[in-house]
Formats: sequence, structure tokens, C-alpha cells
Amino acid sequence: MAKSRETFNKKEKEKKRLKKKQDKEEKKEARKTSTHKGGDLSDMIAYVDADGNITDTPPDPHRKMEEVDLESIEVSVSRKSESEEEEDTIRKGKISFFNTSKGYGFIKDQITQESIFFHVNGLVDQVAEGDLVTFDTEKTPKGLSAVEVKLAPKA
Repeated sequence: MAKSRETFNKKEKEKKRLKKKQDKEEKKEARKTSTHKGGDLSDMIAYVDADGNITDTPPDPHRKMEEVDLESIEVSVSRKSESEEEEDTIRKGKISFFNTSKGYGFIKDQITQESIFFHVNGLVDQVAEGDLVTFDTEKTPKGLSAVEVKLAPKA
């Protein structure tokens, strides 16, 4: 008596393949018999309610809409806040770190105690670590940067 060459795993794979083929044929027949080809236009329409939510029910035509005075709508660039205006004024600080070989350093602001980056290109006078300076700031992609860094007049 000869032993079968098919293993259990091969038989299972063959059963799965035949089942998949049969399911595919059933779906194909179901599509042929179905006359519903995606529905009509009313099934595809969506509405937006007064709050901006998407719904499938049309809005109530008898609902009173809120009147908006066109003059009350402001379209403009926002005004500068007080904190942004302070950044444009001249500030005072002390150089807490300065690397002369790499050409950058940090100034500790006397009022806010924040550390602000500066580069040698933004220097007006020669400075060293520990010097009191006055400076202006500008926004860069990496944050605030000090420019026009000058030695502070000695009192």
C-alpha cells in the first residue's frame, strides 16, 4: 500500500483556495443579480448644518437665519500685542557665554533673565564674556536672536 504524497498542510491550503474561489464566484453572481448600481443622486448628497457639521438631512427652510452686519466683520492683520512691542525696544543684558573661535554666544537679559543667542555678525563692538551690553532682538526660524550688540555705557 502506497503512502499519500499530500501532507495535511497541502490539503488545508487546497481547501482554502477552493473556498476562496467559490466565495468569489458567489459575489460575482450576487453583483449580476443585483439591479442596485450605486444608488441615485439623493443618496450621495451631504448637507452642512449651521454649526458646520456634515449631515444627511437637508436644512429646515423655515428656520430663521441669523443676520450678520457686514461692517462688523474685520479682515486685517492682527495688531501687535504688548509683549511683541517690548521685543522691538533696546534691551540690556550680560554676556553669559561667548565662544570666539566659533563666533557665537548667549546674552542673559537683565529683566526677563532669558538666554538669547547672538552671532558675531550681529556685533557692533568687540565683546567678551561678562560684559554688559545693549542689544535689539529679531525673530529667526530657531527663535529670538540678538542683533546690534553694543557695549553698554559704564555708569
